[in-house]
Amino acid sequence: MRPCPPLRLAAAFLAVTACARSGDASSSFSGGPGPGTGDPASAGSSDTGTSSSSSGSGQVDVSTGAASSTGSFDVGTQPDFVPSPAGCKGKIDFLFLVSREGLMEARQAQLAAAFPKFIDTVESKFADFDYHIMVVDGDGPWPDGWWGDVVCNDVCPNLACKVGEDCCKYSGTKDEPCCPDPNYPCEAVDSVMPCDVAWGAGMVFPAGEGTADKPCPIDGGRRYLVKGQENLDDVFACIATVGTSGYDMLGQALTAAVDPQINGGCNNGFLRPDALLMVAFIHNTGDTTEFGSEGTPAEWKQAVLAAKHSDERSVVVFHIGFPECMGDRICEFTKMWPYNHSIHGAEPDYGPGFAEAASLVDAACEEFVPPPG
Repeated sequence: MRPCPPLRLAAAFLAVTACARSGDASSSFSGGPGPGTGDPASAGSSDTGTSSSSSGSGQVDVSTGAASSTGSFDVGTQPDFVPSPAGCKGKIDFLFLVSREGLMEARQAQLAAAFPKFIDTVESKFADFDYHIMVVDGDGPWPDGWWGDVVCNDVCPNLACKVGEDCCKYSGTKDEPCCPDPNYPCEAVDSVMPCDVAWGAGMVFPAGEGTADKPCPIDGGRRYLVKGQENLDDVFACIATVGTSGYDMLGQALTAAVDPQINGGCNNGFLRPDALLMVAFIHNTGDTTEFGSEGTPAEWKQAVLAAKHSDERSVVVFHIGFPECMGDRICEFTKMWPYNHSIHGAEPDYGPGFAEAASLVDAACEEFVPPPG
């Protein structure tokens, strides 16, 4: 059940939004541009193949402010004339969409553990591996989410507040801490800026139980990692451990993350037209019609295609969730793409799934045709 909005947090967010300077609404958590400022740094199964799967056991305006697995791919129906593939030459944008729902702590830890070998495997396939890596959670601004933990935000700075006392508006075990995170960064609550809660904005400062509770050391003040990032594995683990005190509307977050406005604002320059895009989902619910993202899987796909010049071959989708679908709209979206792979989120090791995803990245890169210009 979603908690009722604490008046203190809502008022704080409105005040922060209203006070953002025109043309300089950058987050206090990073040195990147504001939501609408800055120029980009650079401008299922199929009849013709097989997809891969495994089975196992409101809105911030970004213009202003365990189981076995098998896998392969198909390249879809081809037109009569296709330009000779130039290949992606190791230029790849990785977009990880990670749920902040409860019980996600173990899955986020497995994601962080599998990442180093995955990225090393991909790098080994290219003479010049030029990556962008961004993590986005499934939350937006109030009432569709919040920064950090809404309960902790409400009791800050009084982290000694206990359930049953007047300072705690939430239910729980009497005399237990109202905020479950004793290290919660209360000093950051009043510094939240629009990019920190915008749909589709890259994670830079995870807060709440199980997170780093501090800004992640991303080089260059961006909301994503780039080639040469210092301590890449550790920094990825920091941004990917988004916590368990939020939502999982990953389809809606994906649509926002590929929008041109946010790629000229909060996520300035993340998506590159001449780069392959890999989208990876990890969640433990189905992003259902009743309680999940706006839109449909087909509409989410159209948003991605619009960002990638209508070329299905320029996108790889990897899904850690429910590969049988059964109401899981993220699964349905995944199977719409020629290069796709799904594994069950309950698998004890995500390594084999990421190994298959790396193979799909290699295959898609060979067939990649950069857009004209």
